[in-house]
Amino acid sequence: MSSYVPELSSIEGLKRIEEFDRDQMAGLCLEETHAVYPHQQIYGKYCTIEEYINCPPEDVFQYLADGRSLEEWTWSTRDFVPTDEPGLMMGWDRLADDTKIYCRTISNADAMTVDYHCAWDQGEHLWMIYLMRVVPAQLVLGKPGSVVLWSNCHHPNYDENPYPWSVPEGRDTWVGQLWHFFYAGHVVEMQNLKKILEHRHATGQTIRPWNKSAGSESEKTMTFQ
Repeated sequence: MSSYVPELSSIEGLKRIEEFDRDQMAGLCLEETHAVYPHQQIYGKYCTIEEYINCPPEDVFQYLADGRSLEEWTWSTRDFVPTDEPGLMMGWDRLADDTKIYCRTISNADAMTVDYHCAWDQGEHLWMIYLMRVVPAQLVLGKPGSVVLWSNCHHPNYDENPYPWSVPEGRDTWVGQLWHFFYAGHVVEMQNLKKILEHRHATGQTIRPWNKSAGSESEKTMTFQ
């Protein structure tokens, strides 16, 4: 089957080699490649970081998929406890004063994806979504270990809190005011993740020390789904 579908020519703006040749593509790539980019252009709608971690991907996944790990590798989320709703945890985000954070951890062991669905102040609408994927480094870098990909999308609620009734009295900070610091903050937290997992792997420690009674790390991970 030919990769060229004539009907595609009616879609404005498509660039395919059938109509947009190599020289045109090279010129466009040169035009779009800059030495310096405005912060808004790079981090305005999405915030994505990545890191290599010298720890087996199965262990990295199990660690991330266990929501209790957030208290170790994140900079500011602490003291998570279960709520009355199954799978929903409530903790405190010390990024701001008197700020509750709600979190549901959703993971897929086959794809090694871990998504944290979170929100400040209320747990009815978890709109702050932290998307993480663990990739075997042997596949993509040709060496043991893991590559962790982490993305956030700029939800409209970052611009304006739709739940002002849930804000504790006296707090004047909203998470969206800090969006332009997300990249830097997430880099710090990714380095925390890397250092914790590499240390435990190198020293032969259990990856999840709070879960010693569960036996080997290959056993089913406790997740808050």
